[in-house]
This record gives sequence, C-alpha cells and structure tokens, in this order.
Amino acid sequence: MKVEKARIEDVQTIYELIKKFADKGEMLPRALSELYENLRDYFVIRNDQNQVIACVALHVNWEDLAEIKSLAVDEDHQAKGLGSSLIKACLEEADILGIKSVFCLTYKPEFFEKHNFRKVEKLELPKKAWAECYRCHKFPDCGEVALVHEKINEAV
Repeated sequence: MKVEKARIEDVQTIYELIKKFADKGEMLPRALSELYENLRDYFVIRNDQNQVIACVALHVNWEDLAEIKSLAVDEDHQAKGLGSSLIKACLEEADILGIKSVFCLTYKPEFFEKHNFRKVEKLELPKKAWAECYRCHKFPDCGEVALVHEKINEAV
C-alpha cells in the first residue's frame, strides 16, 4: 500500500472515513464542499481493492506554516504504519514546498510526538492557524492539543 494524492472520486470515501471518527468525537468533521475545495491538500492510502482506507491533509496556512488535518485510518487497518506513512508524506511535501513549520491540533498527541512533533500552547500558534477554530462549535474549549514539527534543514 502506498501513499498517493487524492482524486476527485475519493472525496465521498474520505468524507465517510472522517465522519466515522468525527461522530465519535475523535476529530472535527469536514463538509463535502470543504473536501472538494481542498482536494489537493489530501493524501490517501488504498487497499488491494483500490478503496481508500486512510487519509490526511497538509494545508498551507502561510509562507512558513502548514497544518496536518484530518488524519484518519480505517479501524481495520490501524497499527500497520499507515498513519506514520501519511505523516511522512505530509512532512516530505512541506519540505518540497519550503515550509519550515508544520502544526496539528489533535486529541491524540502521543502519535504525533512519535514523529518529532512537540507540544506547544495553542496561543503560541500564529493567529492565521486559528482561522478554522473560530468557526468551530467547540471553540474555545475543544480539548485538542497543539503540536509543532519544525523543519530546520533536517531529514524527514
């Protein structure tokens, strides 16, 4: 199984995968319109039947800042390194784009810490990173943890 850029026919499956975890309160939901508008941000992993079983987005916020969003791996395929492969793809793309800092907001900080992300106070993030937070129904007390991965000439 390899990491690929998402295609238009993947959007409905990405939506359903994210919705499963959002319905359990483990991640924020994404509207179909948002997924279509930001399709170029998404990576996917497909199973042998060519079905999407994992996804993630790398969203550019500013010249030196991007966010990892919507990391989801189907429950039947967890603990197989797929999430790690998706994080690696995001960090590699950030490196190609010349983005030095990648952040995430998550309910599962331990996973990101395994990938050299460090916890930070949300207030340390630039205001640009808060654009989505202001629209969220859980704001300001969502319980997500902010983490940052800084790419200062380091190998991914």
